[in-house]
Amino acid sequence: MQRKEKPNAQFRTVRNKRLIAAVYFLLRISVVLVLIVHFLSGDFESVMLCVLTLILFTLPSIIERRLKIDLPDTLEIIILLFIYSAEILGEIQAFYIAIPFWDTMLHTLNGFLCAAIGFSLIDLLNRSRKFTFSLSPLYLAIVAFCFSMTVGVLWEFFECFMDLNFGLDMQKDTVIPAISSVMLDPAGGNHPVTVAGIQDVILVLSDGTHQSLGLGGYLDIGLLDTMEDLFVNFIGASVFSLVGYFYVKRRGQGRFARRFIPQIIDDPQSAEAAENGGSEE
Repeated sequence: MQRKEKPNAQFRTVRNKRLIAAVYFLLRISVVLVLIVHFLSGDFESVMLCVLTLILFTLPSIIERRLKIDLPDTLEIIILLFIYSAEILGEIQAFYIAIPFWDTMLHTLNGFLCAAIGFSLIDLLNRSRKFTFSLSPLYLAIVAFCFSMTVGVLWEFFECFMDLNFGLDMQKDTVIPAISSVMLDPAGGNHPVTVAGIQDVILVLSDGTHQSLGLGGYLDIGLLDTMEDLFVNFIGASVFSLVGYFYVKRRGQGRFARRFIPQIIDDPQSAEAAENGGSEE
């Protein structure tokens, strides 16, 4: 009987990741074509986004080599598709505007992925023979959830910073028919005054001219968008934290969870689990 080869001590080769290689190749070709089109049209901002996308595509393999871990195929493919969907489809092809739920979908997925990453970082340490501590499944789930929410908050900070300092609109605005604010209290107190049924907003510019927004309501500057992004991030983080909790609780069981949990490939036990993982369930 021919002896079955063990996983490489450093990282899996591209030959052992044919599906990953195919997805990466197709996405990279697509990005290069978009780059060429926008370069010829003089849209250098989009060109830089394409270059950034190509750089981000290399992160999974760099992480594998640096940390000596094996990213599951499902996790790696979702990461690549997430980068492509956010930068190429979302920004360059304007899917954020054309498809109303596009930003919500990506923020939900971001919460899920960040929870998976945070969970994996602690779980890998928890299983490493170099460390003597052992953390409970509940603690791992809480850390994964907090890690994901922290990343989500930091991203909203970044969006606000870019909007305020570079005149962007990363925090998409929302048209609402009513507002409630203590600044409208005629007595100058702390009592909110509600203005409902708003149909239009008139801007009075510094030169004395008037301009109607014509949006059919009051323009909320990014607040509701930020709250929605954080809420769906919360949902994604909660879902994976729950999945991760039961994965650790019943170590190695659960086909779904294994698709998102990296393995330490220089650890014999982890290597054996990765090797046998495909045959379970």
